[in-house]
Amino acid sequence: MNTKEIADKLVALCKDGNFEGAQVLYAPEAVSVEASAPPGQAREAVGLAAIRAKGEWWTANHEVHSMQVAGPWPHDDRFIVGFRFDVTMKANGHRFTMEEMALYTVKDGKIVREEFFYDAG
Repeated sequence: MNTKEIADKLVALCKDGNFEGAQVLYAPEAVSVEASAPPGQAREAVGLAAIRAKGEWWTANHEVHSMQVAGPWPHDDRFIVGFRFDVTMKANGHRFTMEEMALYTVKDGKIVREEFFYDAG
């Protein structure tokens, strides 16, 4: 698959809420980089197992009420996707809207890097 095909597939899976299924688009050595480190975690998750664990942490600690996915916007071997979540933190009941942009880099038909951009407060 080329970058545009991967981008379209990722967006379709995310719109369906199938973030776990989207991981088939990632290389085993992919790197995920947050704008700031989540509580008790590193800012970077290296490898598909670490990316899965980060997703499991998110699901365990947040209740998602609604989600919007925008894009993709491709550019050579990269593309951007926009996300907007209405979420509640399970630990303290704090509800908020989270907006972020994600920059994905593709190599050899797989996502090798994702970088999330958001206001970490």
